[in-house]
Amino acid sequence: MKKPLRVKMITIGDTEVGKSCIIKRYCEKRFVSKYLMTIGIDYGVTKNVANSRVTKLNIFDMSGHVAFAEVRREFYTDANCILLVFDASNKDSFRNLDSWFDEAKREIGGESNLSKVQCILCANKIDKNRNVSEIDGKNWAAIHGFSYMECSAFDGTGVNDLFELIFSTTVEAFENGGKPLNKPTNSIGYTKEEIETVEKIISANDNFERLGLNSYKVTEDDVKKAYKKLAGIVHPDKCAAPRSEEAFKLLVQTKSTLLARLDAK
Repeated sequence: MKKPLRVKMITIGDTEVGKSCIIKRYCEKRFVSKYLMTIGIDYGVTKNVANSRVTKLNIFDMSGHVAFAEVRREFYTDANCILLVFDASNKDSFRNLDSWFDEAKREIGGESNLSKVQCILCANKIDKNRNVSEIDGKNWAAIHGFSYMECSAFDGTGVNDLFELIFSTTVEAFENGGKPLNKPTNSIGYTKEEIETVEKIISANDNFERLGLNSYKVTEDDVKKAYKKLAGIVHPDKCAAPRSEEAFKLLVQTKSTLLARLDAK
């Protein structure tokens, strides 16, 4: 048996998304139905064997309340794993993921440092009526370089799988010369660039923004070059990202509209 390993994990996310409930479900095999807000930080520890190595997981369960923002700051230091949780039945908790990502990036010391930490996004409460799709969760995770898991602390679905991922990836990281990895284990079949490009095309306010062009200085050649570049990324025959077909159709329409406009001048 290899030398035992100690790992530090912190949990972040909005209040009432179920961070503490996930931990209790795994560690104590029970569900706590009455909501009790975490006051500052709650601490727990659990063991498992991963890659023939006993691993002690030290869990710092951090309150998501704004009042404890200063308390959270010191606990980011030396974290080996960050578990970011949102409630699949609550869109606001999903929208707030960007704020949590920004906090983690700031407290860890920048995106390059954060990329060296095992980062996992978890959708909890999948037993409820969903307001955030699995695709949306996977897309956010892929864009930000997180692994993605789903679970229900209520009935236990996916909780063991989540912790098996936590143990296996952190042990793998330490065995890689002590250099943490941030290698999402779930292959979703498309890249961060493809997702971001699809979203940019669909959410653009006008045709010029869609192609990334200046409306005051644009030529026919500019339109064709911008179209060719973006179409090469989101073409449905090559891109498996959700809504890529919609994005490609918008690109074709945009190209035709702008070229016709330029011809009419």
